[in-house]
Amino acid sequence: MATRLRKLILPGYTHLVMLWLFAPIIVMVAYGFNDTHGKFNISWSGFTLKWFTHPFAIDSLTSSVLTSLGTATLGMLISTVLGTMIALASHRYRYRGKALLDAVLVLDIAASEVVIGSALLTLFISGNVPLGVLTIVLAQVMFSIPFVAITVRARLAGFDPSLEEAAQDLGASPISTFLLVTLPVIFPGVVAAALLAFALCVDDYVITSFVSGNTLTFPLWVYGATREGVPPQVNVIGTFIFVGGGLLAITGALVRSWRSRQLARESMA
Repeated sequence: MATRLRKLILPGYTHLVMLWLFAPIIVMVAYGFNDTHGKFNISWSGFTLKWFTHPFAIDSLTSSVLTSLGTATLGMLISTVLGTMIALASHRYRYRGKALLDAVLVLDIAASEVVIGSALLTLFISGNVPLGVLTIVLAQVMFSIPFVAITVRARLAGFDPSLEEAAQDLGASPISTFLLVTLPVIFPGVVAAALLAFALCVDDYVITSFVSGNTLTFPLWVYGATREGVPPQVNVIGTFIFVGGGLLAITGALVRSWRSRQLARESMA
């Protein structure tokens, strides 16, 4: 009897939690099809596709989306390269200050975004750095690097260093060894870290609000619009971003699965 109840309760509880997590996304997607006529898209008025046919009708909204995608892409690329280098150095070598570096990475993740944002604002103002796209990218790189480093280092934990040694014994240079041996093994972890960094950068609000100056990203634009009325195009663009993120996540999972099967076949050969 207890086992039967457990089989009923646990799946039911899991489904309720999943519904709770996805409820805001479901509402966002649904109201992208709402034929609203007022400033606030909060009551259902009928089904329409007109917002999806004109998702970029508001110039300032379109500009903020492009700014978010541009800064997030730059932040992702830079943080992925730097974070991967930190992960490789931390995994391979013993050096003075390694424990301090690990502590800094964890503290950067655990620190309040308000504290980080205010600290960066003070740094940029004291250094006479104009607030804008540059400071947004620098801030995104700063808070994304720890996530990338920890993700890639987790992938390196299962890496066999004898593979690199064998390649070097066969005459491969350090660069060739990294490109042909190390990188293919850790590539799924690097892809996962890059996707995580992009997700963190594209939807950040708190830290970006401190360092953006007059530059508007998509989250900042939406927050500002809530005072006067959020247009349905916000729901449409949010749906596009959600679908795009889902496709990237699925692609990353497929790449990791394909790479794992390829490595398994190579080990059996």
